[in-house]
Amino acid sequence: MKLENLSAVALGKKIAAREISCREATAYFLQRSQELDPQVGAYISLLDESAVLAEAQRVDQHLSGKVHNFLAKQSPLTGVPVAIKDVLCLEGWPTTCGSRMLKEYRPPYTATAVDRLQQAGLVVLGKTNMDEFAMGSSTENSALGVTRNPWALDRTPGGSSGGSAAVLAAGMSPLAIGSDTGGSVRQPAAFCGVCGLKPTYGLISRWGLVAYASSLDQVGPMAHHVEDVAALLQIMAGHDPRDSTSLNVALPDYVQQLDQPLDGLRVGIVSEHLHHGSLDSQIVSAVQQACRLLQELGARLVEIHLPHSAHSVAAYYVIAPCEASSNLARYEAAHYGFRAPKNSDHQSVTIRDAAGRQSASNLGSNEPSPLERMMIASRSQGLGDEVKRRILLGTFALSAGYADAYYKQALRVRRLIAQDYQSAFQQVDVLLGPVAPSPAYVLGEKVDDPVQMYLGDLFTVEANLVGLPALSLPAGMSNSGLPLAIQLQAPQLQESRLLATAHQLQRAGLFEPQIAPLG
Repeated sequence: MKLENLSAVALGKKIAAREISCREATAYFLQRSQELDPQVGAYISLLDESAVLAEAQRVDQHLSGKVHNFLAKQSPLTGVPVAIKDVLCLEGWPTTCGSRMLKEYRPPYTATAVDRLQQAGLVVLGKTNMDEFAMGSSTENSALGVTRNPWALDRTPGGSSGGSAAVLAAGMSPLAIGSDTGGSVRQPAAFCGVCGLKPTYGLISRWGLVAYASSLDQVGPMAHHVEDVAALLQIMAGHDPRDSTSLNVALPDYVQQLDQPLDGLRVGIVSEHLHHGSLDSQIVSAVQQACRLLQELGARLVEIHLPHSAHSVAAYYVIAPCEASSNLARYEAAHYGFRAPKNSDHQSVTIRDAAGRQSASNLGSNEPSPLERMMIASRSQGLGDEVKRRILLGTFALSAGYADAYYKQALRVRRLIAQDYQSAFQQVDVLLGPVAPSPAYVLGEKVDDPVQMYLGDLFTVEANLVGLPALSLPAGMSNSGLPLAIQLQAPQLQESRLLATAHQLQRAGLFEPQIAPLG
């Protein structure tokens, strides 16, 4: 039996019915990962095989009634393996964030989102590769290696959750978890032909998620089938008192509500997105195909305008680096993280402020103190170029004399974009459009042009700026055999509506979940 061709819910049913054990399913995906990952590079680390299989054995014992109170709750996914993006803490196991800075870090606790998966009996296979500290759109910025797209090994899987999308596309895990700060779940899902959800800000706890930009970061479920995404969300969503941004709201049954009819659903088509000059014509066709299916299902199409959409990338790439410059200040090597060896580079650096003035901390000297030299060397060697670029951007935009012109102006634009969306959702129930301007591009194509890389986030960053739920959904293949995708967006806390729309589109034939044919 080829387990990779089953939905995760179907696999969970077989495990619950004891047609296959959790241990057998886990061993199957572990072996498949060991065989295929050398081609893809999707994992930063597979967990120790004996520990993973022992965990699976305990789930089997619970299901057979030999062990009681092992699981906090049972779900349709109990016993199903899952891969975790390496930005989420897992007690005792490496959590590197794709950075040399945290290469040796072993967190003493587990992220709430991951803990809830384990409490529901899902078995963690390993930690997936990502752009360093989630800063990137191609998973080429990882200090621990490049991830390749299983559909075309010379192309990017997207980023920053490229490893999570790639393990799904290659059938190395039936489920995966990513994080989405500006499209980092949805864009790699689109490039790899799988489903990826960025939930409403605050719906899933961020406790144990290593911070990049705290007002934008969200944990997101990824899978081949919409039903699997809904089941994952059901487990992970919910209030967490350890996360001050966590929403304390009643949760619907996301799986039960998948069959909601779409008759009368108002679907907004964003003109600024669908007619954007950078959009590949095959993606336009995919969106139009989704429009036709939605109309056949009883939905009504409405043209919508988001007049400040053109400013979203500029606002995002001020706000996110500002928050990153603050969050990543903790990696100064004095308390934890990578520390450069003595007698390394940067022994004669002069510290200057954003205006080029010599730092006051030098107390009149042109030379930094020994502590400053250690920090400079450690951050210079421990952080990659893209991370340093964003820290510098954010630090400059927050500095005295510039904050009003850049950071505060970006916040004003963010409010205008939010008002655009509020107005749009008074007219429609969901928005339909593209995820990315093009299918997966060739590795290395944009690494030397960060602006072109940033413009790839054109259709995804708004959901993060506004805090909305958004879902990337496969929509067929391009002429060259690459996955195409569409994006659905909904008002805050309307994940049920979003998932039901996506589920009906899947049933109507918008896509058939597929595994990439790796050798």
